[in-house]
Amino acid sequence: MAQPNPNPSPANVSAPPASAGAAHAITHGPSFAMLRVDLSPGQTLVAEAGSMVARHMPVNMQVKLNASASAGFLATLKAIIIAIIRKVIGGETFIVNHFTAPSGGSVWLAPQLAGHVVHRRLQGETLVLSAGAYLAHVGDLNMGLRFGGLKGLLAKEGAFFLEISGHGDLWFNSYGGIEVVDIREPFMVDNGHLVGYEGNLDFNIKSVGGGMMGFMASGEGLVCEFTGQGRVYLQSRNLGSLVNWLTPMLP
Repeated sequence: MAQPNPNPSPANVSAPPASAGAAHAITHGPSFAMLRVDLSPGQTLVAEAGSMVARHMPVNMQVKLNASASAGFLATLKAIIIAIIRKVIGGETFIVNHFTAPSGGSVWLAPQLAGHVVHRRLQGETLVLSAGAYLAHVGDLNMGLRFGGLKGLLAKEGAFFLEISGHGDLWFNSYGGIEVVDIREPFMVDNGHLVGYEGNLDFNIKSVGGGMMGFMASGEGLVCEFTGQGRVYLQSRNLGSLVNWLTPMLP
């Protein structure tokens, strides 16, 4: 296993000691990042279906519903409904994989898109992620939906965001590299470059400027204007721009 990094940061390889969370390493970033999580005996890693690259043989895998299901019929039914919404509307997979290692072991994960993986240790706060950004977590984290309303649809981020809170280690991914910005005043983000933001922030949708001509001809379209104090995660590439570039070349 890798030695702990005394100065972990969201954009670098990190492997905190067990007392600080799950030992892990992020390599090959920021273009083609891969995550390795070193599980202690009895520890459980929850990851997006299809993200596993490899695992040690002693590590067991179980396929479960992509929702926090409590005991009881009503709670299970609610979990199924949430999972369906997250699949159809929120852009998340319907199922997740649970990895456990009775005697310890490692799991390697990679996101679908070419980009980076970011680690965030949550200690009771809330983080809101765009659709498809969630990769994995270890610990007591609650995953739910935050309704973005009409502004979420206009921002091309979908009507629902993934809201994650609790205590544990969270890993999420981007398309391209990650830029972490701490804001204390109104801050503008192109909607296609938004990965996530802290739950105490709020945003409104507006034109980049220049009236209708600016909206149609600037190439920027709509932007998210954040207010409050907190952290915003940006990605260096825009998936929508890639789709627009590829579309004319398709048969």
